[in-house]
Amino acid sequence: MRLEGRAPSVPKFVFIGAPHTSNWDFIAFAGVVNHFKIAPSFLGKHTLFRWPMTRFMRDMGGIPVVRSRSGGYVQSVIDAFDKADTLALVVAPEGSRTSSGEWRTGFYHIAHGAGVPIVPAYVDYDRKVCGIGEPIMPTGDYRADLAKIAAFYRRVMPDCQRFVALEAMTRTLDEMAG
Repeated sequence: MRLEGRAPSVPKFVFIGAPHTSNWDFIAFAGVVNHFKIAPSFLGKHTLFRWPMTRFMRDMGGIPVVRSRSGGYVQSVIDAFDKADTLALVVAPEGSRTSSGEWRTGFYHIAHGAGVPIVPAYVDYDRKVCGIGEPIMPTGDYRADLAKIAAFYRRVMPDCQRFVALEAMTRTLDEMAG
């Protein structure tokens, strides 16, 4: 696969990968982060970090999350950003490979709460391209920021129906706020 874009110039960010359509996405993304020398982190249920897996999970970039904790997992991850000098948290905002194009909002609340940018990444199997976009700093206006993210994805993968749906979702949010 050919690579587009460049490594983010910021030490901490939320790395969003979309569209998430295949189990092969992980392999393609591993190549991207290796090429750009980015040490990715991921979220995992805290019980996955028990012995004998503790060191392995942390060495792989895992961040344990207690979902039942007061304030939820979002605050746990914001706290992890506060403690780290560098952190590239990888999130699949669609939540699953079978998404209709609607995104979950946790990635946004984490980035905004931690005061770090969102860096969009993609795998386009049709063009055999993987890429990274420029950092997008969340402003607190979810609809406007999501529209910027959708515009990026529509620019790099204009025929992807999931991004057409994401773009439509931002218009729906506009109408609801209207």
